[in-house]
Parts: sequence; structure tokens; C-alpha cells
Amino acid sequence: MDKKEIINAAGMHYTPLNRAIRRASVEGADEIVIRNVLGQRFIADGLKGSLRLEIHGLPGGDLGFLMSGPVCTVYGNCDHAPGNTMNAGRIVIHGSAGDAVAHSMRGGEIFVRDDIGYRGGIHMKEYMEKRPVLVVGGSARAFLGEYMAGGLLIVLGKDGETVIDRGIGSAIHGGEIYIRGEVDETLLGAGAMKLPFTDEAREKIRPYVEEFGHLFGIDAATLIADDYTRIGPASARPFAGDYTWE
Repeated sequence: MDKKEIINAAGMHYTPLNRAIRRASVEGADEIVIRNVLGQRFIADGLKGSLRLEIHGLPGGDLGFLMSGPVCTVYGNCDHAPGNTMNAGRIVIHGSAGDAVAHSMRGGEIFVRDDIGYRGGIHMKEYMEKRPVLVVGGSARAFLGEYMAGGLLIVLGKDGETVIDRGIGSAIHGGEIYIRGEVDETLLGAGAMKLPFTDEAREKIRPYVEEFGHLFGIDAATLIADDYTRIGPASARPFAGDYTWE
């Protein structure tokens, strides 16, 4: 039988809150429910294993930093950089998220039901079988996928608007960005280029779009059937010519 721990975070500083979460994990909790969260930072940072966290409220920055395995479900919006340098596991956000979502993410999955801020997916990376995935249900702001070195970034624009700003894929040198609908060429950043959206590409994103629909109770059939703008690196070293070699 699963062991559940319930923590009331009302009025707690983030340090004792995170100590309570770690203590519950060490003592064998399978599930931790955290209520009345209001801006506390670093929740689930560095946690490992199959722990499940249910977060009610507004978690602060760096949710799941360096996390390796747990599943965090947020019932509300989320502040900046959830999934920062995450190694494995999953973050599901039933709302919107701030800037730098999935910053330097190295593995695992992040699903955001609504919108994200600036620099989503910045410096995502992958190595062999570890390929991080970020799925955004709404829109994304400027410099989406900046410095991407790997991974998969999908923007669905479920409410009709996907990317509303410039600099998409600036200095991207690995990974791919998929944006539902047509993206104006002028919105692409330096080093990014459009790639053909093939049947194979559609099948690559299908399981993540279907999972998005399952997680948030949305019919994913239309989202899967639509065409996407596929964006990748024009070069593995987009700024090689800007350096002086002796």
C-alpha cells in the first residue's frame, strides 16, 4: 500500500518546506501532497526515484532542478525555470509557466497546459538515449529554444496562438522545435532553419501530443492532424565563423 504524506506549506519558508519534503522521501513516502504553495522555490530539487508529488498552488523558481525520476504535478501556475537541468522524471503543469522553462534540461518530460514565458527550452541537450521533451499547450514568448543542443520542443497553440515573438531557435545547434501552423521566416533566430514536416516527423511528435491530450483532458486528434513548422539547426556550429583562430 502506498504511503502518502500531506504537507501544508501555508506561510512556510522554502527551506523548511524542502526539508520536510526530503524527510518524507527518506522515510519512504510514495506520494507527497503539498497544499497552499505560494512562491516557495526549489521544490523537488535533486530528488530521485519514483516519488510522486502533487503541488497545489504556485511553486516558485527551479521546481525539479536536477531531479532524477519523480513525477511532479502542479495544480496551478508555475514560476520560472521548472525542470532546470532535470535528468529524468516528469513535470505536469495545469496552468502556465514563467521564463526559461526546461532550462538546460537533460532528460525527462515537461507538459505545460497553457503558456510559457521567454527563453523556453533554452540550452536543452541530449545524450544517447536521454532526450528531454517539452510540450507547451498554448503560446511561447521570444527566444524559444535558444542555444538548444538537443531534445524535442513542441508548441501546440491549442487556443489558436502559438509563438508570438522573435528569435526562435537562436543559435540552435541540436534538437528540434515543432510549432503548430505556419511560422513566419522573420521570427527565426540566427542559426535556425525550417525543415520539411514529413510523415516521419509527425509520428515522432504523435506520442507526446497524445499524452498531452490525455493529461489535460483535451481531444488531441486535431492537434495531431494539423501541420507543423519544424525548425532545426542550420549548422552544428552556427557561429564558427565569428571566432578568430591562430
